Amino acid sequence: MPTTHISYQETGYFSKMICDYLSEKESLSSFYQLFPTIDNFKKQIALKNDFSLSKRKTLSERLSVQYRNTTLSEATQKNIQSLVHSNTFTITTGHQLNLFTGPLYFLYKIFSVINLSEELNVKYSDQHFVPVYWMATEDHDFDEINYFNLFGKKISWNRESGGAVGELSTEGLDELVEVLKNQFGATDHAQKLIKLFSESYTQHDNLAEATRYMANELFAQYGLVIVDGNDAALKKEFAPFVQKELVHNQSHTIIVKTSERIIEKGYKEQVHPREINLFYLKEGLRERIVKKDGIFYITGSELEFSEEQILEELEKYPERFSPNALLRPLYQEVILPNLCYVGGGGELAYWFQLKDYFESVSVPFPMLLLRNSVLLMPLKLDDKLQKLNENVSSLFLSQHDLEVKHTHYLTVIDIDFTKQRAYLKKQFEDLFELAKQTDKSFLGAVGAQEKKQLNGLDNLEKRLLKAQKRKLKDELERLTSIQDQLFPKESLQERTVNFSELYLEFGDLLLDEIKKELDPLVGKFTILKLS
Repeated sequence: MPTTHISYQETGYFSKMICDYLSEKESLSSFYQLFPTIDNFKKQIALKNDFSLSKRKTLSERLSVQYRNTTLSEATQKNIQSLVHSNTFTITTGHQLNLFTGPLYFLYKIFSVINLSEELNVKYSDQHFVPVYWMATEDHDFDEINYFNLFGKKISWNRESGGAVGELSTEGLDELVEVLKNQFGATDHAQKLIKLFSESYTQHDNLAEATRYMANELFAQYGLVIVDGNDAALKKEFAPFVQKELVHNQSHTIIVKTSERIIEKGYKEQVHPREINLFYLKEGLRERIVKKDGIFYITGSELEFSEEQILEELEKYPERFSPNALLRPLYQEVILPNLCYVGGGGELAYWFQLKDYFESVSVPFPMLLLRNSVLLMPLKLDDKLQKLNENVSSLFLSQHDLEVKHTHYLTVIDIDFTKQRAYLKKQFEDLFELAKQTDKSFLGAVGAQEKKQLNGLDNLEKRLLKAQKRKLKDELERLTSIQDQLFPKESLQERTVNFSELYLEFGDLLLDEIKKELDPLVGKFTILKLS
């Protein structure tokens, strides 16, 4: 399928920090280790080369347990088994347990790590690279994940929630199956979607198992390995770092200093560190740990511990200690032989806050790769756009700016009054020279009149533009209709639309083409046209 690219900066949808990072600006260089290029992976391998063999064994064993109720593909089974070997490394992305994958960019994250792993396996044939999806099973913000958008409407799972979302029972999701049958219709593609939804959510007891099943169904053929960090044996490996966090609050002090440097460089702090960046996790409960006067309190509960008691709790029940957004990256890098984290702009922004902290605890900092961003454009819409003599990059403009641009293109009248403004200013230059030869109060009168005349030209230009837009209403509406379909609510398609909308039309071709066309190291926004 035809694929084109535009720069992330040109889209207008990405922060200055991310655009500067992609340009390798010097202002950000101290906040990451190595920029993600294919050649730099050799250096990153050297940094991670001494990853503990015992941790590898624990990881492989726990993954086998986590997959006990899931049918493994040969590729995934091989990848899990390979993790015990010192020449195996991971390429990791993470995502929430959004209902039915949530927005489209879930697919782009996963295919980014899959395609990068495949590219590395060719480039560095002496090593083996495994694509990993880290499920955010310990998150507790249910309202962020309990829905997906379908044809502009929310399909929601409404229920009471508490604790880690991965442990939530899937009870009640069977009711959505009937809703989707009505929405999807009865085509072959619709039947496949309903089957995937039903088998994921009605045949598994909790949200973590349901999400694992669904992701495995979509990506197992490519060897994707799915990790649930909410695991006692894996958290035992992380326990020494949890102890440092509880006793010394080391992350807070260092991350605050790094964040101050980021702000001094003109960027925004993505996440503000707490004194203790941990939650206490039990059934139905995931609340912050705070320390006051030597006592550790669990907010939102009556639980409290002395330092001796909480360290004893950590020793006995490491699974009850859950890292927050700032400590989760460290947890991942401690238990995975990971080289590169693939994430969105917001994720990379908080990783930039962490490099100094990683160095303080002697954990290698991974490469940070911006996930692929994509606009999926059916060829029928591209044909309509071409008939309007407009290019797809224009659709990234705000709707107002798009209408103005296209009106200027269509109209035979010169709507731009730049020449008239220049002429008027020249006339007033002569008047100012004349005013200088008389009473100074006359200068103010001339200035006021100039401003009035220029404002009048501005208003006339706006009225002429408005008149032309009315005259060209039909064509502008055809253009904005295309934009509305590709940029719902003037937002990137990938941040709102669920894959099911496009799957209904394109079926497995949708996934095949995304997999085929995404280049994880391209460093540009991808426009993929589908027929």
